[in-house]
Amino acid sequence: MFENFDDILNVDDVAKALKIGTSQAYKLVRSGKIQAFKEGRAWKIAKHSLIQYIQNSTIS
Repeated sequence: MFENFDDILNVDDVAKALKIGTSQAYKLVRSGKIQAFKEGRAWKIAKHSLIQYIQNSTIS
C-alpha cells in the first residue's frame, strides 16, 4: 500500500493518498487523527501513521 510514496509524507501527499482536499488533510493532522510532527513550518507524517489511520477508520 502506498509504495509510490516516501516513508515521510507531507500534507499534500496525504491528501493525494486519501483522495481528499488539502484542507481536510490539514484537519486530520491538526486534530491528531493522523499522527504527525512539525519540522519548521511543515507537517511531516510517517507513512505508517497514514496506514494506521486507514486501518483504524475501516468499518468492519
